[in-house]
Amino acid sequence: MTTIKNWVVNHPNLAAWFVLALGMDILLVIEARDVGLEPSQWFWLLLITTLVAGACIWIVGWGDDDEEMADEGANG
Repeated sequence: MTTIKNWVVNHPNLAAWFVLALGMDILLVIEARDVGLEPSQWFWLLLITTLVAGACIWIVGWGDDDEEMADEGANG
């Protein structure tokens, strides 16, 4: 458990991407299970959903860079 905690602390954006993508993919599967998609369609839909989750985390993380630069400027 300590290993997972250390990894999450060291890689917060990747951890957030994993959690968001997992949640989005689960919701997608639940909501689209009766649509009748073929396996290749499921593959691409889940892949694109995972990439969208990554883009969301990347965009949300833009503000973190500004805060880090401000902290470095105040300390240095």
